[in-house]
Amino acid sequence: MASYLLLVVAGLAAGLINSVAGGGMFFTFPALVFTGVPSIIANASSTTALIPGIMASSWAYRGELHKSEGIPLNPMLMLSLAGGVIGALLLLYTPQRTFDSVIPWLLLAATLLFTFGPQLAPRLRRAFPMSVGMVLVIQFFIGIYGGYFGGAIGIVMLATWSVYGLTDIHVMNANRTLMAGAANSIAAILFIAARKVWWPQTLVILVFAVLGGYIGAHTARKVDRRYIRVAVSLVSTAITILFFLRRH
Repeated sequence: MASYLLLVVAGLAAGLINSVAGGGMFFTFPALVFTGVPSIIANASSTTALIPGIMASSWAYRGELHKSEGIPLNPMLMLSLAGGVIGALLLLYTPQRTFDSVIPWLLLAATLLFTFGPQLAPRLRRAFPMSVGMVLVIQFFIGIYGGYFGGAIGIVMLATWSVYGLTDIHVMNANRTLMAGAANSIAAILFIAARKVWWPQTLVILVFAVLGGYIGAHTARKVDRRYIRVAVSLVSTAITILFFLRRH
């Protein structure tokens, strides 16, 4: 019961913060691991559980999807899907012991990206002018990352598009949810086909993440996102430290 209570709390928290600032994986993936789910299966299960919430957000932003500022939507979507397939296959063929060794570093990278990505984007835009072709290439690699692990994938996309010069946050959020949902959905199909999803735990997180997302959608405007981001950064930092300590 304690394990499932932790999954309920993690699902609610993930749904809430995904609707406000992103970063739900920082709650669901560790919760699954700490309740005894092997790390590769925890990653696959977490990805699968969060898809309905992501796709619901994408549907909510559907009116903004065809207003992209200079970046063609369909090629970006296809590259996200292709990257998601490659990332998922890489995960499925990664030995469990290797993935356990890599997890703390993936969490560290995701935490740094989540925490400092928005601040770095304006500086990078001044230092590195970016073409549409470069954005599409980067999007392909973001898709691979999303299929393999996916922590802070939305922040990586927003930072990339900000460096390119996009300014409409509604359009950016619409594209972010669609591309993340595409990469994660195609990866989840492969995870399910490979029987790498533990359904009892996944369904608990899925249901409560949707509930948390519904609550978050109605409260997001009343919450200062800066405070949410600080809280998520602190939680993700603590979890990253725990995973480094767990190796010893």
